[in-house]
Amino acid sequence: MVRTAEGVLQGRLKGNFKQDNIRTTNPVAIGDHVVIESQSEHEYHWIVDILPRKNYIIRRATNLSKQAQIIAANLDRALLIVTVNYPITSTTFIDRFLATCEAYNVKASIIFNKTDRYRAEEVDELRQLTKIYTGIGYQCFQVSAKKGDGMEQLKDFLRQGVTLFSGHSGVGKSTIINSLIPGAALRTRAISEVHNAGVHTTTHSEMIPVPYSPGAYIIDTPGIRGFGTLDFEKENICHYFPEIFESSRECRFHNCTHTHEPGCAVRKALDSGKIVQSRFQSYLSILREDQSEKYRLPYQD
Repeated sequence: MVRTAEGVLQGRLKGNFKQDNIRTTNPVAIGDHVVIESQSEHEYHWIVDILPRKNYIIRRATNLSKQAQIIAANLDRALLIVTVNYPITSTTFIDRFLATCEAYNVKASIIFNKTDRYRAEEVDELRQLTKIYTGIGYQCFQVSAKKGDGMEQLKDFLRQGVTLFSGHSGVGKSTIINSLIPGAALRTRAISEVHNAGVHTTTHSEMIPVPYSPGAYIIDTPGIRGFGTLDFEKENICHYFPEIFESSRECRFHNCTHTHEPGCAVRKALDSGKIVQSRFQSYLSILREDQSEKYRLPYQD
């Protein structure tokens, strides 16, 4: 479907598209700006060109060798919806998403949802995670979409531009969007209590106009289980972890990997608590990926 000034039209690809020298499972992504040709004899229109993207979010496809999936393009911000529990979102998953946003020039923030369900120890974990990520510079929201807590602040945040909603299945993306935009009528389902895992309800990406702010849109995407990074040069990975990159300026060697080199300021900052252990482990998990197997096996967080 293609959104135009005249309304939403049916579109089909014409010819083969290859964007940014990468192989993707979806040559046209939601959020792309395209050129179409009218087909008076058909109900659909040909998509004949894709305009250059200002940015995009991409991840390694989990079931196709050397393939990537563009989640969305031309974004003003990305919101990662996470849950401390019901289901659990790992810091590895969070950090890989944030690192990808840094790499592809997308401003990211985090929504901690389901705050009404957390036990005392989970509330403590929520506070700690919020402290970690706000300390790095990521804006964090604590909300309960079910009860409406924190939703007004989030509503104000979405008044301009295009905002991507992403996260695991079951974290409450559809419930949040339904609360923000009642007319969206997105389907919701309870998580599997046996496995504490989400159940897919969104089966395709959708761009939804924000009715209280003309020109603003929300992009809802299907839940994703793992987040495989794509084509990160090893020497650049620390650039995508702002606090690690800041400390790396003081390393003795300009090409320090922060794993074994003498005079490493990053490891010194890690020992002093300036860099959080979970963040450093996420950095190492990307750094140490076996490049020969990088596209062969699905990433599991």
